[in-house]
Amino acid sequence: MHIQPSGRRWLYLSLGYLCLLLAALGVLLPLLPTTPFLLLAAGCFARSSARFYRALLGNRIFGPLIRDWREHGAIPRRAKILAITLMLSVMTATALFAIPHPAGQITLLGFGVGLSVWLWRLPTRESIDG
Repeated sequence: MHIQPSGRRWLYLSLGYLCLLLAALGVLLPLLPTTPFLLLAAGCFARSSARFYRALLGNRIFGPLIRDWREHGAIPRRAKILAITLMLSVMTATALFAIPHPAGQITLLGFGVGLSVWLWRLPTRESIDG
């Protein structure tokens, strides 16, 4: 971990908070990816605030994902399956019940399938524990 000089430190700290906010929104919004923003936040905090970086790594939900990516360059299979299932469930419900036009429904579902394929093709770690 390398803390940057003052001007860059504030830039990285601000970007870290922005990425963390986007990651939190990604938990609720299926089109916004949580994991990439979470990894970006961790990288920004590693360069700006050892305290925030340790807090993020120590988080019981997000910490293991960040550590797995940092140490192994992979996402746990369970996290992938959960993310894809939730994303496709919310997108399907939205397409069926909130979008009146078939073209919009097809576009949303196509985007969901594309995101799912992209996520599934990322390196997989069989277990978060070992």
